[in-house]
Amino acid sequence: MKGERLGEFEELVLLTLAGMKDKDSYVVPILERLEDEAERIVPIGAVYSALDRLHRKGMVRSWVAGGEKRGEGRRKRYYAVNEDGRAALDESRRIREHLWQTMLRRTPEGSLA
Repeated sequence: MKGERLGEFEELVLLTLAGMKDKDSYVVPILERLEDEAERIVPIGAVYSALDRLHRKGMVRSWVAGGEKRGEGRRKRYYAVNEDGRAALDESRRIREHLWQTMLRRTPEGSLA
């Protein structure tokens, strides 16, 4: 894998993107779905920054499309998770699941209390 480990917000953006269809994989729908799923307000600039970092780490690919025909609006940059991005998500999930299982085995009745 080309990049570093995922930051928390990068992981959320990557997970959001992984669950989207290509036609909806530009910044505004990514932002809207992330806000819905995370139940928090997210600045659009934070999403742009995270996507840029993910692109530089080699975890997403991007392309520009649309706007060729009258009435299609402006051209948009679309994103998709690539093989390295999926591998990073798999690794992050593996680590989190292991930590949760370890914690649950060491606490009474499997609770956080």
